[in-house]
Amino acid sequence: METLLTDLTVSMSDFKRNPAKVLRDAQAQPVAVLNHNKAAFYMVDPVLFEALLDEVEDMQLMPLLKSRIASAAKGNYTVVDVDAV
Repeated sequence: METLLTDLTVSMSDFKRNPAKVLRDAQAQPVAVLNHNKAAFYMVDPVLFEALLDEVEDMQLMPLLKSRIASAAKGNYTVVDVDAV
């Protein structure tokens, strides 16, 4: 059995009939669009999609941040005078 990652589902037929209504009725919640009772894809509100992309970007930057913090802890840093910049 496949795990659905949302509480809202819609059949492919209903989605094709009126995708804008499905998005509107979801009220910014993700929707699994089902084809033969299996998730074909997830539809998400643009605001939620942007938030997901921000989270992915933060996760990708985390190793770099940790590396730079470790480097600074070892004394590898540059002092900058903000007034001189």
